[in-house]
Amino acid sequence: MDSQSPYIPPFNELMWPTLQVVQSLGGSARIDEISEGVIEREGFTEEQQQVMRRPDDHMTMIDYRLAWARNYLKNIGALQNSERGVWATTEKGRELQEHEIPDLVREYKREYYRQRKLTQEAEEIPVEEESQEDEDWTEVLLDKLLEMEPSAFERLTQRLLREAGFRNVEVLGRSGDGGLDGVGVYRVSLVSFPVYFQCKRYKGSVQSSAVRDFRGAMSGRGEKGLLVTTGSFTKGAREEATRDGAPPVELVSGDDLCDLLREYQLGVSVRTVELPEVDLSFFDQF
Repeated sequence: MDSQSPYIPPFNELMWPTLQVVQSLGGSARIDEISEGVIEREGFTEEQQQVMRRPDDHMTMIDYRLAWARNYLKNIGALQNSERGVWATTEKGRELQEHEIPDLVREYKREYYRQRKLTQEAEEIPVEEESQEDEDWTEVLLDKLLEMEPSAFERLTQRLLREAGFRNVEVLGRSGDGGLDGVGVYRVSLVSFPVYFQCKRYKGSVQSSAVRDFRGAMSGRGEKGLLVTTGSFTKGAREEATRDGAPPVELVSGDDLCDLLREYQLGVSVRTVELPEVDLSFFDQF
């Protein structure tokens, strides 16, 4: 970087602001949201934001150092990221204090270089026996979702929507939200529009009245809604959601929610077991 260029903090000084921004966005955020949040939080000037990593590069120095900050936060176990570019705080990250970061970084570096010097030997890891039958995993998952605090379930929905491609997903809070739990922006080709969501941790069925109330809360704010529940929807609720002349409401039942969490690997992982298959015809050629 040119000696006359504005000062850009090193990545280690950006780790704490990065972690705080992800926390402030509900515990998960996309890279662009993190960058915007840190820039605002740290008060970076336009001049600082225009400093490029290299003259022929398309990445700014701030984005470059924020990438290293995210990477080290992941290395010390404070952040985790998905294949879709969503970063989220871990339990360790939520409890981490600013003064603890330097020691954790030094500890990580020592271990990293120690491992590089060791001769790695391949180990055969046996596949554990299945602890649950396939048809039981959704029941286990739904029981856990029902145990969550309402605010935690809202943040989970926020994370899920980010993974599904929504941007600027925000949990609206408890007061003055008119019954709406959050909103995100969904883009289809060149068109983007707000989608409001409401979360209901039900064990039973959501009635048509809940759909009408949700639609009423959206009135004047948007015309796209997403109603997420751990339970199911009555026939009347499904009919109400697609009623002619009324803004459509997409319904996500408990089973749908389990499938989405599995698809985006949010708390649900799928283990692939390779089974040998004998091709008897192969031996006929000899």
